[in-house]
Amino acid sequence: MTGSPRPLCVLVGAPGSGKTTVGQGLAAALGVEFRDTDADIERLAGKPISEIFVDEGEEHFRTLERAALAAALASCSGVLALGGGAVLAEENRAALVGHRVVHLHVELPDAVKRVGLGVGRPLLTINPRATLKYLMDQRRPLYAEVATATVITDGRPPAEIVAEIVTLLKQ
Repeated sequence: MTGSPRPLCVLVGAPGSGKTTVGQGLAAALGVEFRDTDADIERLAGKPISEIFVDEGEEHFRTLERAALAAALASCSGVLALGGGAVLAEENRAALVGHRVVHLHVELPDAVKRVGLGVGRPLLTINPRATLKYLMDQRRPLYAEVATATVITDGRPPAEIVAEIVTLLKQ
C-alpha cells in the first residue's frame, strides 16, 4: 500500500453527529480535500440516496456504499466522511482497520435538532426520533469498534470540534 493515498482522517457517526459540517471545516483547516461517500454514491447513481432507497432498496444502497468506501479509501488523501450506516457491513469495518477513524459522538437530543424531521434521510421518514434512537443504539458499538478516537459533539460549535480533531491528528 506504500505510495497509495490514505485519508488523513475518516469520520464516522450517527446522522446529525456533524460528519459533513465538521469534515468540511477539518479539511479546510488542514488544507486538504473533503470527500463524503454519500455524495460519491449520489453522483455515481445519478440520484439522491432517498431515491435509491425507494427505487432499488436499502440492500442495493449498501452494495453501492461498500464500493464507494473501498474506492474512497484507495484514492482520498484528505478528510473522508462516511454515511451513518457504513459501519454496519463487516467488510467496511475491516477496511477501516489501520486508518485514523474519528467517531463523532452525539446524543439523541442534539442529533434530533440537527437532523430535523428526516428530510432526505430515507431511514428517518417514519417516526424520526424513535428510528434515530434505534439506529444510534444499534450502531454505537460499531462506531466504537472502528474508532481510533471519539469526539463528543453535543452542544459544541463545529469550529471547536475541528480544533479538537486537528490536535488529535497532530499527536
